[in-house]
Amino acid sequence: MKSTSVRLGLVLCCVSLTCGVARSEEPRAHLRWPVIRANFLAEPPNVAAPTRGGTQLWGDEVCIEQWRIQRNVVTGHYRLLDPDDVRRGWGALSHCQRQLDELRRLGRIEPPRGTVIVVLHGLLGSRQQMSPLANYLQDHGPWSVINVTYPSTRASVADHAMALRSILAHLDYATEIHFVAHSLGNLVVRHYMADHAADHQGRIDPRIKRFVMLGPPNHGSRLADSLGGNVIFDNTLGIAAQQLAHRWGELAPHLATPPREFGIIAGGKGNDSGFNPLLAGDDDGTVRVDETRLAGASDFTLVDSLHSFLMSSPAVQEQTVRYLKTGCFHADGVRQPIVSDEELSH
Repeated sequence: MKSTSVRLGLVLCCVSLTCGVARSEEPRAHLRWPVIRANFLAEPPNVAAPTRGGTQLWGDEVCIEQWRIQRNVVTGHYRLLDPDDVRRGWGALSHCQRQLDELRRLGRIEPPRGTVIVVLHGLLGSRQQMSPLANYLQDHGPWSVINVTYPSTRASVADHAMALRSILAHLDYATEIHFVAHSLGNLVVRHYMADHAADHQGRIDPRIKRFVMLGPPNHGSRLADSLGGNVIFDNTLGIAAQQLAHRWGELAPHLATPPREFGIIAGGKGNDSGFNPLLAGDDDGTVRVDETRLAGASDFTLVDSLHSFLMSSPAVQEQTVRYLKTGCFHADGVRQPIVSDEELSH
């Protein structure tokens, strides 16, 4: 009898952990990664603690100034981080949101107004990796910059796009929104645009204006495809990497061609060999130049840079600011638009 009671107790503990009986909110139904629905209190006590700001376990869902509410991809709970990445609260989303709203009411946080630039990193990247570009943007324009963190290896592009939708929904005082994205981040934006259009009779948020793509794998990645399909690749880099590779056919139909002005900055050597001898044609070591092109782009430019260093390139930084202000990468105003699929040789 005692043994049976012990076993029953263990079963009940497991059920409590997986069903989240004390949580005030269930994890969102769209999430495709396994979630441990932990038994968190709605308003747990908090000890302010420094964090690393989120890398592959946390994703931003609300960003106001440098404060952010993030969601844990394993447990499904939320936390509120201050501008120094110190945890100021955690638990249910509603609890963190109330704390953030109170800070706004007290005047400790001013929501971004006017023009806002949303910056997104790529696969295996981080907000810190995008900081050189984000800081340059902040210093060179009449706008606010939001540098977004998302767990690129722990969810699908659709999941990241839904988190981006949440971020934009909370930019209630922004009148214009620009995007600047690196690599996979471009596909997150394109997926978000497709999702929003599907839910709003073909329309996207009217506040969205210009979009600068840095090294975008707009037609998938030949390099990822050559590495994909094995257990190590799939388990280490996750579903988003698989979607760049052997599952590209599943992802491509859900990516919109941006219905607003967009320009593309590709890395390469400007020759037929590029940086990577394993890739045919010019490339930035990771993405082929031909893979970055997308019909409808209002301008295109090539810089001598490796894929992971595009955001640190002075040329890229200068041209990104110029495009956001004028719709052109070069000071002479000459554009290199991509106007038809026949121009693409991917």
